[in-house]
Amino acid sequence: MTLTDTLSAAPAGIGTRREDHALNAGLNLYAPDGTIQFEKDREAVREYLSQHVAPNTKHFDSVTDRLNWLIANDYYEAEFLAAYTPDFVVDLHERAHRAGHSFETFLGAFKFFSAYALKTFDGDTYLEGFEERVAATALFLGRGDERLAQRLLEEMLTGRFQPATPTFLNAGKAQRGELVSCFLLRLEDNLESIGRSVNSALQLSKRGGGVALLLTNLRETGAPIKRIENQASGVVPVMKILEDSFSYANQLGARQGAGAVYLHAHHPDILRFLDTKRENADEKIRIKTLSLGVVIPDITFQLARDNLDMQLFSPYDVEREYGVPLSDIAVNDRYDELVANPRVRKTAISARGFFKTLAELQFESGYPYVMFEDTVNRANPLSGHINMSNLCSEILQVNTPSRYDAAIGYEIVGRDISCNLGSLNIARAMASPDFGRTIETAVRALTSVSDQTDVAAVPSVAAGNDASHAIGLGQMNLHGYLGSERIHYGSAEGIDFTDIYFLTVSYHALRASNRIARERGARFAGFETSAYADGSYFDRYVERDWQPATERVRELFARAGIPIPSQQDWAKLRDDIREHGIYNAYLQAVPPTGSISYVNNATASIHPIAAKIEIRKEGKLGLVYYPAPHMTDENVEFFADAYEIGYEKIIDTYAAATQHVDQGLSLTLFFHDAATTRDINRAQIYAWRAGIKSLYYIRLRQPALEGTEIEGCVSCAL
Repeated sequence: MTLTDTLSAAPAGIGTRREDHALNAGLNLYAPDGTIQFEKDREAVREYLSQHVAPNTKHFDSVTDRLNWLIANDYYEAEFLAAYTPDFVVDLHERAHRAGHSFETFLGAFKFFSAYALKTFDGDTYLEGFEERVAATALFLGRGDERLAQRLLEEMLTGRFQPATPTFLNAGKAQRGELVSCFLLRLEDNLESIGRSVNSALQLSKRGGGVALLLTNLRETGAPIKRIENQASGVVPVMKILEDSFSYANQLGARQGAGAVYLHAHHPDILRFLDTKRENADEKIRIKTLSLGVVIPDITFQLARDNLDMQLFSPYDVEREYGVPLSDIAVNDRYDELVANPRVRKTAISARGFFKTLAELQFESGYPYVMFEDTVNRANPLSGHINMSNLCSEILQVNTPSRYDAAIGYEIVGRDISCNLGSLNIARAMASPDFGRTIETAVRALTSVSDQTDVAAVPSVAAGNDASHAIGLGQMNLHGYLGSERIHYGSAEGIDFTDIYFLTVSYHALRASNRIARERGARFAGFETSAYADGSYFDRYVERDWQPATERVRELFARAGIPIPSQQDWAKLRDDIREHGIYNAYLQAVPPTGSISYVNNATASIHPIAAKIEIRKEGKLGLVYYPAPHMTDENVEFFADAYEIGYEKIIDTYAAATQHVDQGLSLTLFFHDAATTRDINRAQIYAWRAGIKSLYYIRLRQPALEGTEIEGCVSCAL
């Protein structure tokens, strides 16, 4: 079967409906001389924009006429534009158009116009191009600060900085969801907390955010209720309620509701929790769409190493005995004490059996995510215990409990977590004329999102945001940049670059947050008890001259004109922060970056490409092909895919970055189709020993089905 045969045999609307789609498909077919037909994709872009976008775009006589019409017809909010003079607003839009932005791939253009561009309420007509969406976002985040709005416009148009989907999708629109990417909620062991959390999940899902919930504190199956034994139903029924809630609530159909639940490995319901993802699970307990995450302390690995049983502790008894929920206890540190306490009920399971079950489920479904509890908390710069992560496993922050009255009103408003994200394109950031200013502009943009976020429907989220001003500056296009510089992903030079790049970003992000704290005379709540306040956070940088280990990386930074912070630079920053503080409790988190990577023409996050030509299913359009950014016929050897590279080099790369990131990094591991559960277990242990904080999905390459091999294609899998 050839690719041409596949397209001609496809039903109308899949491969034959549009010329742009057919041209894009040619990208995955080698030319007669064996080269990749990149020009086919560029032709597809031109065809799509001229034949589909242009005829379906509403045109106006002037910028002013357009904005007045959008406000009058409830497409744009008026307030964010009124913060500037009319002349400045017009000039910013004209500047955006003069920049000459162009989409580099068909999928990038298609993603933008199908997922981000403002359309008429009937969905038939485009009201924005890329330049207008960027201008609206810059003006909205600038909040009347002309200088910041101008810098944001420049950083976004050059592709150096890209806000995450909720911000880029919603900024300035009258009919919109929240600007933040994700929320984290903790549940306490009572029906009031459970009921309030289900309501909060609905409210947050409606606003477009992914929501993760902590179930560790819920009493186990068979635990007493009002001292009557064998009454509690455990965590699974709560999971079923949450799954139904997320399927019901979404953001106007633009973003589907999505949720995750986290449970501690030493919770008595842990095996029931995991069994909900088995393919043959009973429908009464099977969880299909809710994501699962497991929190694993060091002691669990140690027990497995020694082939011992692991004890599971009743959260009901733990809270009664110690006065704090199980989620707020470092199980690793108090394991022996908990085992010895006769007033805490325990169940024993095989530690190796637990890891075997974990690997089996990851083999089947990619779940659960894993958070390495003690690794996370050793690196946590704030006081308090981190006990969960989010839907993409990169948000790692301290939370505090709420308490409710009988009517589910707040008696004590705790601190739950929200985090807004945006990512730098590493290749383009390295080409910035002022690297430090690029970082600072991104930090200020994300801080603006935090400042403008007030989720009144969930007071605990609002309280957490007001206290922490947390942001998550991410990164993408690591593999694209390394490949363009002819550096193999996972090589000594590749890991060295990752180390020094993230170190330099961390320095400038902290410096930017310190400047904001000085300007506002404010710092995040709890700064005084943090590792920033006593200076210990900076010990690793002040006590060592952290410079490139390879000449090639030294040359890359010198060529880019980017100074690497010296010990003296770090010492001065430490002193400035001890005196004035920082505004943001958390600054960095590396998300998986899906759609924004395509729009920005970047390889996703900092993991390797999954294929030289990625194949995606895009709704009614069908299969769409996306070339690895920066890949050419001349450098294709540097674009080995993640399955070829192997988990060790991926983990080593992430470990180099992790040491400079105050939160987490969304890390997906890739395995060949011949991999076994033992291979997955080895990877988990390798990641834990390397200092990785969390694992996202496990991906297995699917074997090609007989008869579906495609002759002459670049990525031969349909």
